[in-house]
Order: sequence, then C-alpha cells, then structure tokens
Amino acid sequence: MELSTIAKGLAIGLGAIGPGIGIGLIGAGAMEAIGRNPEATNKILVPMLLACAFAEAIAIYALVIAFSIK
Repeated sequence: MELSTIAKGLAIGLGAIGPGIGIGLIGAGAMEAIGRNPEATNKILVPMLLACAFAEAIAIYALVIAFSIK
C-alpha cells in the first residue's frame, strides 16, 4: 500500500469527523427547539438547513484535498 493512499484515507476520514459531529449537534438542537416550541418550526428549519450545508461544505473541502494528494 502506498503512503499516498493512506494519506487520502486519513484526509477524508479525519475531515469528515468534525462535520459529522456538527451536523448531529445541529439536528439535535433543532429537534429539541421544535419539540419545545412547535409553532417555530419554520423559523428553525431554514437556519438549520443552512448550518448543515456549511458543515457539509467542510467535508467537501476535505474530499477535494484527498483527491488532490498525489
């Protein structure tokens, strides 16, 4: 196995841990807020989706870095 293959695996693996935890916390916080105040669902849903998209962008950056390793 080449070292570049290991580096690629580590780059995407470690780069996906943070966004995975972040998206989980975002979703948990949003569901807790909706559970407390169901009328505020529309006010909570859009910021939650935006925050998830920004967290997912970090994982995509890690994927790009993994693909750029030669």
